[in-house]
Amino acid sequence: MSFFRHNPSLSVNGVNDEAGLPKRKLDLVFNSNGSRKLSDEDLFKLEPILRKYGYNESLYQKARVISIVNHKGGVGKTTTTACLGETLVRKGFKVLLIDFDPQGNLSQILGVENPEVQVADCLFTNLPLPTVAILENLWLAPSDISLAEIEVDLLSKVGGDVRLRHKIMPILEDYDYILIDCPPSLSKLTVSALNASNATLITMLPESSSLKGLNSLLNRISEVKEHTNRDLVLDGIVFTMVRKNSVHDGFKEAIRSSMSVDFRVFDTEIRHLVDFQKSQALQATLGSLNASSEAYRCYKDFCDEYIAYLQIVKP
Repeated sequence: MSFFRHNPSLSVNGVNDEAGLPKRKLDLVFNSNGSRKLSDEDLFKLEPILRKYGYNESLYQKARVISIVNHKGGVGKTTTTACLGETLVRKGFKVLLIDFDPQGNLSQILGVENPEVQVADCLFTNLPLPTVAILENLWLAPSDISLAEIEVDLLSKVGGDVRLRHKIMPILEDYDYILIDCPPSLSKLTVSALNASNATLITMLPESSSLKGLNSLLNRISEVKEHTNRDLVLDGIVFTMVRKNSVHDGFKEAIRSSMSVDFRVFDTEIRHLVDFQKSQALQATLGSLNASSEAYRCYKDFCDEYIAYLQIVKP
C-alpha cells in the first residue's frame, strides 16, 4: 500500500479493475489497516499491473532515513522534523522521529520531557532504540542533555560514528520514513546522523547570515558521502521562517539561481507564522491543534512536493 501512498495520482480502484480483481477489493484492503489481505491469486494478477506503473520489490520495503540539518540554530530543523513527520503520517505512512540534538527540543515540543530511556542510553549498550508513541503511526526516539555526555564516546570508541546506523538498521522495515533532528553544528552527532541516513534535507532561513556556513555544511555532506556513507543523497533545501519582504525575496532568488543546478531548492516555502510557536508551547502537533491553519498547510504542501520529488529520483 506504500506504493499507492507515494503515487497519489494512481487510482486504487482503477488498478483494481485493470488487474481484474473483485470490485473495490483493493480499496477495502488499502483502508483496512492490515486486517484484510490479498490472496496469492490476487497478488499474481496485481503484480504485472503495478510493475507497469513503476513498482519493483526494492521500492518502499525499507524506511527512507532523512537527516534534517543546518549548521545554525533557529532555522526550523526541529519544526520541520515534527511537522513533516506529522503530515507524512496523515498521508498514511508510518514515521519515526529521532531527537539527536542534546537540547532535546523535539522531545519537549512533543510532550516527552525527562525520558526514562533515551537515545543516549542505547548507542553503546545492547538496548534497542527507545520509542514513544505520539500519534497513531507516529513515534519518537527521545533525547535530552545526556546525549551531549556521550558525544566524546562517538569520537573515542570503535565505530562510534556508525552506532546510530546500527541501531536503526533492525527497524528499517517497521517504518516508511525515519526523520532525524540534528544539532545546530557540524559535530560528531551530525556526522553520525548523516552516516545513519540515506538522505538529508537542509532547512534554511532566507537571510545572508544563513549563507555563510552553507558551503561548510555542503562540504561536510560531501565528505560523509565520499568516505563513510556512499548511499547518502542531498534531497535539497527548504526555506523556513519566510517573511514577505524584499530581503527574503532577494536571498531566495539568489539561492535558486546559484544552487538549483546542483540540487533541489523546493518551491514550497514555510512562512513565519505564530501557530508554530503556539503548537510548541502547547506541546501539541500542528495538525492536532489546527489542521486548517496556514502553518499546517505550509507543511502539507511541502510534504506533497517532497513525495512527488521522490518519485522522480527513486534512489
